[in-house]
Amino acid sequence: MIRSMTAFARRDAQDTQGTLTCEIRTVNHRYLDPSFRLPDALRELENPFREELRKQLRRGKVDVSIRLQSHETDIPGFEINEEVAQAVNDAANHVNRMLDNPAHINALDILRWPGVLSVREQDYSSARESALELFRETVAELVEVRAREGERLRPVFEERLARMSELVATVREALPGLLEAQEAQLHERFRKASVELDPERIAQEMVMLAQKTDVAEELDRLEAHISEVADTLGRDEAIGRRLDFLMQELNREANTLSSKSIDAAVTRAAVDLKVLIEQMREQVQNIE
Repeated sequence: MIRSMTAFARRDAQDTQGTLTCEIRTVNHRYLDPSFRLPDALRELENPFREELRKQLRRGKVDVSIRLQSHETDIPGFEINEEVAQAVNDAANHVNRMLDNPAHINALDILRWPGVLSVREQDYSSARESALELFRETVAELVEVRAREGERLRPVFEERLARMSELVATVREALPGLLEAQEAQLHERFRKASVELDPERIAQEMVMLAQKTDVAEELDRLEAHISEVADTLGRDEAIGRRLDFLMQELNREANTLSSKSIDAAVTRAAVDLKVLIEQMREQVQNIE
């Protein structure tokens, strides 16, 4: 199955402590590379999130953002350590009595002293459970989006593979005629040079030319690679790396075909093949 590495998913959920929002964006990458933006209350969920991503995805740069919007009525409670506050006040008054121009100490000065004021710790266990479930749902949606985006590429690949098969078949059909034309040209060059035709010499020249320009193996490998690409597109697994390797092999055979070409039509076919391969390779870079 073709799965794109470019996708976006967003889901919301309501919890007793507020509104949770999860957004996940993915783009192409050689490996699975997740990054997280989480509120402090949910920071401990990063490892479970990573595990869930590893189960569902194989490749891609993944940006995860989760926000917790607390209810307006959820005002944090403050706790005052009266013993520390009294000790700070007593110490300040004691020092003031020693000074000629004592400074006034107010309540805010005392509250700023370390240990006097603290925020009552809230229980976010319910929000963490909701966030984990929301994350799983968002990842599932992301996987569906990646699959839909990937399947849109299938006609692109199938069209280009069909065109490549046609080019390979055209070159294969033209090969016998090309060798005959080369033999005729060789006879003509000998005739114009007024050189006596030696059948054995002609045969040797043709054998050397046939060996030098034999592209049957390249055509066979091109057909095999085209068939392998088509089979790979139907696999229910991550296929991006395999397709990338096959694009390299296809391009190598197309280059060899071009270098052995003895005819302008074969050269054009080789160039057309390389254009089609490059078009597919650009799309392959975005497949998981």
